Amino acid sequence: MKETGAPGKIIWTDIDEAPRPIALNEAVRLAQRNAPLAIQSRGQLRTSDAAVRSSFASFLPDVSLSASRSYRSGTVTPRTDVPLDQQDQSWSSSSGASLGIQLFDGGSRFFQLRRARADQDAAEANDVNQHFRIALDVKQAFYDALAARESEAAARAQLEQAQLQMQTATARMAAGAATKSDSLRTAIQIGNAQLAMITAQNSLRTAEATLTRLVATPFPVTPAPDSLEVQGIALDSARLGQLALDGPAVQQAAAQWQAARASQKAARSSYFPTLRMSYSRGGSGNDLQYGWGNPFRYQTSLSFSASYPLFDRLNREEQRVRADVQEANTEAALRDARFAARQQLTQYLGALRTAEARIAIQSASVSAAEEDVRVQQQRYAVGASRLLDLLTSQTELNNARAALIQARYDYRIAKAQLEALVGRSL
Repeated sequence: MKETGAPGKIIWTDIDEAPRPIALNEAVRLAQRNAPLAIQSRGQLRTSDAAVRSSFASFLPDVSLSASRSYRSGTVTPRTDVPLDQQDQSWSSSSGASLGIQLFDGGSRFFQLRRARADQDAAEANDVNQHFRIALDVKQAFYDALAARESEAAARAQLEQAQLQMQTATARMAAGAATKSDSLRTAIQIGNAQLAMITAQNSLRTAEATLTRLVATPFPVTPAPDSLEVQGIALDSARLGQLALDGPAVQQAAAQWQAARASQKAARSSYFPTLRMSYSRGGSGNDLQYGWGNPFRYQTSLSFSASYPLFDRLNREEQRVRADVQEANTEAALRDARFAARQQLTQYLGALRTAEARIAIQSASVSAAEEDVRVQQQRYAVGASRLLDLLTSQTELNNARAALIQARYDYRIAKAQLEALVGRSL
């Protein structure tokens, strides 16, 4: 496939193009740069930064400059005792400047600034949260591909073993030591192994397509061959619990609560009077250079104004109630976020430890099952065992391999979920 000039448009030129190996860290980095959620979170950061700057600027005065030019044409009577009208055609210009500043507004600007800063903190926490959520999605697709690759390798080993059993059964049947049923059963085993390989290969292609979509590369990707190693976690549960309570989801909920509290106080500031100062200076005349060539006669004005709304049809009361409700909602959301962090930590840590124990147990089971199949194969070759015993051992080996692959997958996913919860790599 290739990328065209249109933004975001990709044309596939070869759907069977060989995927390129990619490391997990590189896949996460590309997804965090290209994912729509990451772009949205970065845009939210920019918006919150602009809101903070605007809140600071609200303490500065409003300044404006004005200039105008007009043309007048018509007849005028210069004196009432002279009935003769005269033609008047002239240009007139005016220029001026004005300045205004809010001296007191009940503290609303301070609370708006506090809310803007809290929104900025929430946007930063959301950006971190989205980064690790995207990383979790990438890792899940990455580990899906690894599990499919391991399943394909297990199916290939199963196929080789079934073909060996077919050869043994055929030789024994030719020697008269086995029946045709043995050959048919081994043929069924070969078909099952081939079907398992096809299923694993299709799962691998699906996971690679999902991973390619997440990293948004103009070519298909696949996990690098050296990504099969399962890495442990060095931190204990107590440290993980503290990190979970300081995780991005909890931080975002805390910042949203702070913003709601600031909005609550800003809503109450509308019950205070406002005081404003205004200053202006302007003039007009016939100078076409707006007073630079022939200075105008300027007038200067300085005024102070105060206002207090006695009744605004209960709008202030409605805003105050809305702010109180929002503050109560965000406080409840923060409390729930902390409990959710504890609950998810227990869930993910339990899944991690269970998967770790399963890996150890299933690794030993695979080794024992492989040895059992080897012994049964030798016994069947010399006629000391039935084919049913060999097939039973082979089935146990297949199940042990599948369980080991699933345990490794569950361990990787649980670790990725813990990393998304605490907002850092483990």
